[in-house]
Formats: sequence, C-alpha cells, structure tokens
Amino acid sequence: MSITVNGLDELKKLAGSDLGTSEWTEVTQERIDTFADATGDHQWIHVDPEKAAAGPFGAPIAHGYLTLSLFIPLFTGLLDVQGVTTKVNYGLNKVRFPSPVKVGSRIRLVGKLADVEEVPGGVQITVDGTIEIEGGAKPAAVLQSLSRFYA
Repeated sequence: MSITVNGLDELKKLAGSDLGTSEWTEVTQERIDTFADATGDHQWIHVDPEKAAAGPFGAPIAHGYLTLSLFIPLFTGLLDVQGVTTKVNYGLNKVRFPSPVKVGSRIRLVGKLADVEEVPGGVQITVDGTIEIEGGAKPAAVLQSLSRFYA
C-alpha cells in the first residue's frame, strides 16, 4: 500500500519511517530480452535460455542493472509525493547484488526513508532499499537511493 504525502513539509515528517513493502513483480524472459536490446548487453547468461540452463544458475538471470532499474517502479508503489513540480533521481550511495534473479522469479522492494534534507528549492531523500526475491534466502539488491523533489 502506497503512502501519499502532499508537499515537502509532509515528506520531511516521514524521515526515518519504514515505507513498507511493494507488490511482487515478475521478471520475465521478455523483460530481460528487452533490457538486453536497450543496453546492448546480450550475454548468454541473460538471453540464451538453453545455454543458461546448463550454466551456473540453471536458468537465465536478469542483468543486475535491470534489477536496479526496477527500483523506481517498485518505489512508486511505496511513496507518492504530490504537490511538487519536479521529481528526479539524484544517484546512489551504495548498491550490491547478493543474489541473481532467475527468469520467472518475483521481486519486491522493502523501503525505508532514511533521511530527508533540504536542498535549494526542495528536498533530497535517501531511501534504504532491499529488493527481495520471493522464496530467496538472500536479496537481489541492497541499495541506497537519492532522489530530489522540488516545490
């Protein structure tokens, strides 16, 4: 369930809050292939199901950066900031990929609004995120994301 805030003052009040857990999203071979086409990364472990089945993970796996790129749609299921003019990704402080995401797996985001700090014209938020794999012992990604919201 998404938390909705209206404006920067309400957003500031959420600093330190758990944002909850997103809905599950399936990582399909089609999504992996589309990402490979967009990035030019056609390594067999991602796009050749037959060869990948005989590889180290027993199936094709998502690109790490595909998993990372899914942070934004997963995050929008956690926090909806209204009453602002602009929302931008500002960067990342940390990213790790502890476990590969096999094709057909479902992932979700667990998020915490670690910090909200003022910047000229708006605020910058720091989100601690863990992208979990359904049934997995380790997460697919652990990250700290920075975003800016302008009034």
